[in-house]
Amino acid sequence: MEQVPAFYRDPYLSRLQTRVIASGRDDRGVWIELADTIFYPEGGGQPADRGTVAGVPVVDVQKGPQGIRHYLQGEPPSGEVTLELDWQRRYDHMQQHTGQHLLSAIAEDRFGWKTTAFHLGAELCDVELDVPSLSPPQLAELEAWVAGEIRAARAVRVHYLEPEEVANLPKLRSRGLPEGHRGKVRLVEIEGVDVATCGGTHLANTAEIEALALVATEPMRGGTRVYFVAGNRLRRRLHAHEARNAALRKLLGAGDQELATVAEAKLAELAELARQLRRTQEELAVLLGEKLATSSERVVVFHREDAELTFLQRLARAFLEAQPQGVLLATAGKEGHGYFLLAANRPDIKQLGELVASELAGRGGGSGSIYQGKAAHLAQREQVKEKLAEAMSR
Repeated sequence: MEQVPAFYRDPYLSRLQTRVIASGRDDRGVWIELADTIFYPEGGGQPADRGTVAGVPVVDVQKGPQGIRHYLQGEPPSGEVTLELDWQRRYDHMQQHTGQHLLSAIAEDRFGWKTTAFHLGAELCDVELDVPSLSPPQLAELEAWVAGEIRAARAVRVHYLEPEEVANLPKLRSRGLPEGHRGKVRLVEIEGVDVATCGGTHLANTAEIEALALVATEPMRGGTRVYFVAGNRLRRRLHAHEARNAALRKLLGAGDQELATVAEAKLAELAELARQLRRTQEELAVLLGEKLATSSERVVVFHREDAELTFLQRLARAFLEAQPQGVLLATAGKEGHGYFLLAANRPDIKQLGELVASELAGRGGGSGSIYQGKAAHLAQREQVKEKLAEAMSR
């Protein structure tokens, strides 16, 4: 049997002296292979470890054709090197992964819900269970059973068995071995609870999980994806929630139990204010359009920096209703990023609109009596006005 790497021999080891045995570059970047390693390569739903080799940051770890490739952010070292593991990241992964084993075992044994997939994310982890849906009481009961086994401080052990020995085990949880697997099979046992094939790193005792919370569910491929957090990550999440609640209490002037109700009321108020503002803006657009229609200018120019295109459209309709023979060039926004609208009851509206778009470094289109679009050089409005007047005189 080939040498078991250090991350398997002692998953709690965070520093190691070893030597570089190969280096190179592939489509992932610069890599080295080591005589031994404490860095776990990505696999089985567990992300790769991070840390340093001779002070050079390790940005990824993957299984290569000949061994484990450590991808580096910098020039590869050679000879004897010291490996330093990002222990907080590793321990977090151990807490989440061991928590997943416990969660999956209880879901299957107590409730008959088999795990079909697992993912260890940066914020949340998830398992996919072969049950169409889960109610809040079911989730609460599952979580309570997991909590009980955490308190029981079950020992977690690793075993290596020959394939024929594995085949004879009376009870084994497995989603199958990796393609091309040869040699002994690695099993992770939670004493009295679970035996599963797994290539990940795990805690020595379920008590180290500390706690596990089920935080959300969603339908997935005919089953249910269950999101969870465990250990230090759960405490960090709780602290973040409390900090947000404190900020919301201050902003809304309400206690925790009233936050949602008060926020809903505030949103309803904002929605009503937004409706009132839209009505006011429409009335303003009509009044401005009617006022602009009284101008004796052959081409009337209007600009409002904070207006939107819908405002210009309502303004133009009011203008043409009041002055059917008039021509209006309206713009909105700031230099470099704005809108234009040309309104006129003329058969050459498209040609005039294309002239405006060209002069304002924009593009647009239209039909009927309105041609509109985006514009970059709004400062050219007065020059465009003159060119429009010339074009209309031909």
